[in-house]
Amino acid sequence: MTSLLMFAGRRAAGVLALACRLAAVVSVLPAHAAGVRGLAEPPEAVALVKRVAGHAELWREGVRQPLQEGQSLAATDRLQMGADGTAALVFRDGTRLTIGNSSELQLRRYAFAPKADGCDDCAFDVYLARGRAVYASGKIGKLAPQSVLLETPHGTAGVRGTRLILEVD
Repeated sequence: MTSLLMFAGRRAAGVLALACRLAAVVSVLPAHAAGVRGLAEPPEAVALVKRVAGHAELWREGVRQPLQEGQSLAATDRLQMGADGTAALVFRDGTRLTIGNSSELQLRRYAFAPKADGCDDCAFDVYLARGRAVYASGKIGKLAPQSVLLETPHGTAGVRGTRLILEVD
């Protein structure tokens, strides 16, 4: 009986030690995950990812992560769509941008500070390296159309309307 109690005691001590180690690891995980999420959050959100389908990636400050619905974007983020990937974005001024499959888009500059008589500091500048994007203008395109630049490796489109499709082979 004594040996059975000693065995049970050692087993309980081992289980307790394992439980303590697991608790220590689990307590560190949320802090680590929060740090990773904190790094990924933009300092100033300029757009919201409304829809993602297929494989899509966000590159921010040299760090790659999956692009997810509900995620905020910074003015300098880069988006890469896989062969089956698409994404729909809505910017603070209401501009909508849909990125097609096998596309790569770099956000270069975004600013939106409207005034009663126009736009004090407005800019919408994106670079489509490859693929396809559909642009639908928001308030920047209406208040300061000269501030909208849609660039490709072959040229720059200035927007004077409300919708267009960019395609780069």
